[in-house]
Amino acid sequence: MIKILKSEDNKQLNRLSISEAVSGSWFSLIAPNEEEIKQVSLVLGLDEDFLLNSLDLDERSRIEIEDGNILIITNLPVMTEDGCFDTLPMGIIYTPTSIITVCSKDNNILSSFNENTAYSFDTRNKTEFMLKILYRSVKFYLKYLDIINRTTDNIEEELQKATNNKALFQLMEIQKTLVYFSTALKDNDIVLQKLLRMANSASTKYIKNTEEDIDLLEDVIIDTKQAIEMVDMHRMILEAMMEGFASIINNNLNQIMKFLAAITIIMSIPTMIGGLWGMNVKVPYGDDINGFIIVVAFSVLLSCAAVLYFRKKGMF
Repeated sequence: MIKILKSEDNKQLNRLSISEAVSGSWFSLIAPNEEEIKQVSLVLGLDEDFLLNSLDLDERSRIEIEDGNILIITNLPVMTEDGCFDTLPMGIIYTPTSIITVCSKDNNILSSFNENTAYSFDTRNKTEFMLKILYRSVKFYLKYLDIINRTTDNIEEELQKATNNKALFQLMEIQKTLVYFSTALKDNDIVLQKLLRMANSASTKYIKNTEEDIDLLEDVIIDTKQAIEMVDMHRMILEAMMEGFASIINNNLNQIMKFLAAITIIMSIPTMIGGLWGMNVKVPYGDDINGFIIVVAFSVLLSCAAVLYFRKKGMF
């Protein structure tokens, strides 16, 4: 799918056809097909590989410069349909006339730049617009890390009564997510540092930066480093939780087994006494009219004594 958008002086965002695309337009490509790739490549004079690289789900963050065009591949945080988190490569192509974003899936970062939020960005200011996309991306990392933190707290509360593997699998999924986030953020930080060096280089001829643009880029770098620190902190906390999780599960199971063992012993007392007095031989009180009551009372007395003993031992 191709969307071509362009900001106007009245802060409106106009949608254009590919034949109407002019300087200052934003080409948004979401899961483009082969024909759409060829169209954009022809209109903007780009190598098709420049567009296709961003569609590889295993692509790492990097910067590539070719014929005055800059390809910036960064990894975005995404929430899957089942509520889990993952990362997704997105390409930002900075050309002399336009800016292009290429992604294999729709996502919250790009969809947040729309007609309703058009007042907050300008596609004609390519550098600022590119930095705002990167800034929005790191803000979503921080947002999702906050969700992960709250989820971890909820799982921690369940550990006190957990006797199955459900919480363990949830922690393993979170741990995998943090690995993805850590790798993506560190790669993104390398790209941002390179952009900062390019911005501070007086000889750069690819991206023109104002002081406001450099300040925004530095804000993105600061938030990215904050996100990296948060991921590392969550990973250390999670590792400690995982180490204690098995011990808690085993302890809970041991308590249940102790309880069941005590109940089994207590219930076996009346069964054993009833079995002895039910033998087909002469037994005490066998001819007594109150024999049954005496045997039952004796069984109850011994059972109560066993209950008190096990309570004293902490098995109840």
